[in-house]
Amino acid sequence: MIFGRHRSDDSFDEQRRDMVEQQLRRHGIRSERVLDVMGRVPREVFVPERHRSFAYADNALPVEHGQSISQPYMVALMTQALELQGDERVLEIGTGTGYQAAVLAALCADVYSVERIAELAEAARARLDELGIANVEITVGDGTLGWPEHAPYDGIIVTAGAPDAPRTLLDQLADGGRLVIPVGDRFSQMLRAYTKRADGIREQDLCACKFVPLVGAHGWPGRDA
Repeated sequence: MIFGRHRSDDSFDEQRRDMVEQQLRRHGIRSERVLDVMGRVPREVFVPERHRSFAYADNALPVEHGQSISQPYMVALMTQALELQGDERVLEIGTGTGYQAAVLAALCADVYSVERIAELAEAARARLDELGIANVEITVGDGTLGWPEHAPYDGIIVTAGAPDAPRTLLDQLADGGRLVIPVGDRFSQMLRAYTKRADGIREQDLCACKFVPLVGAHGWPGRDA
């Protein structure tokens, strides 16, 4: 399979197909657009070399700086919850290795991603460039503040657990826009979708989950706080 300028080997192609059928479709991911994209984006590019043989395992994997790359099912569920049609502007909080951004980039018009760790942001940009993905813009900063210069957003996805949905992010949603975010304590959360309506914010619980903490002014204090 060729994605941008990357050519994947046959073993990863087979693992990717199995992931789509056994981990995603079998466990309730219904969006054919999401399934198609996750069947094409080479996850192995976004996994550290030491874990590459587990790129399509049904679990999160550790990456640099104490962070993680989310379980494929969780990536698919969060992406599906945004209900993207193709012409949207999406904000991602927590670039990580860039895998979620790569998936989003194939499903919407523009992705803006905020990463607080400069080294992760730089490496993610390099991976996206390798794949020829040009509609993702990355900045280094406090993701809990969003990226107001490009607001409003049709979708916002947060790849870290927060004590609550930051008001700053809800305010950057367009009318009808959706924020998907894990909310809870530092050790367990509920993945929740917030939809901005004319009469207020509508909430929907999706599933229990566990993410690394969302660090920032409207999240959890970091080690250096």
